[in-house]
Amino acid sequence: MDDLAFGRTPPLPYLGSFGEVNVRLYSRDVAGRRGGVFRSLDCDRLLPVLTARGAFGLPYRWSRIRSEWFDSRLVYRTTRRRGGSGGARVRLEVEDEEVPAGPLEEFLTRRWGLHERFPGRTYYLPNAHPVWTFRRCSLLGWEDDLVAAAGLSRPRSEPVSVLYSPGLPVRFGTPVPLPPPRTRLG
Repeated sequence: MDDLAFGRTPPLPYLGSFGEVNVRLYSRDVAGRRGGVFRSLDCDRLLPVLTARGAFGLPYRWSRIRSEWFDSRLVYRTTRRRGGSGGARVRLEVEDEEVPAGPLEEFLTRRWGLHERFPGRTYYLPNAHPVWTFRRCSLLGWEDDLVAAAGLSRPRSEPVSVLYSPGLPVRFGTPVPLPPPRTRLG
């Protein structure tokens, strides 16, 4: 995440840019707002982890996250600190040319908020960011325990889409409480 900001405040210096890896599901609330439900978020800075867990109940984990470039090859690793299970290692060959987002990439990245339950209430946390830019990649290797550690089934096949993005600034708005789900009787 780069240049994290809240509302109309300027980006947070130092703490507003950090490595993050997430496992998420895609959601839509009763008002039709698209968002993500995060099953796990790994972050390489402790203060954002503590803040996101305490203020919003987000499942952040303090992790070591490293990315290393070898010419056009990128190796990306994450390992949870303090005995947490889960980690990943991804090796990519990244092309120079930007590619336009197709329908799948737009579905995956044009999420303007997140849905979370904390404490005992579900809310929508809106965010704003520029449209993602992408570069096509070839997947050279993929080892992942994060999906299973987030309580989901392990993937059975290779990813459908593999793209690289250099990152983008994100601005979060005020959380919006959602009404409790309706219960049908009878």
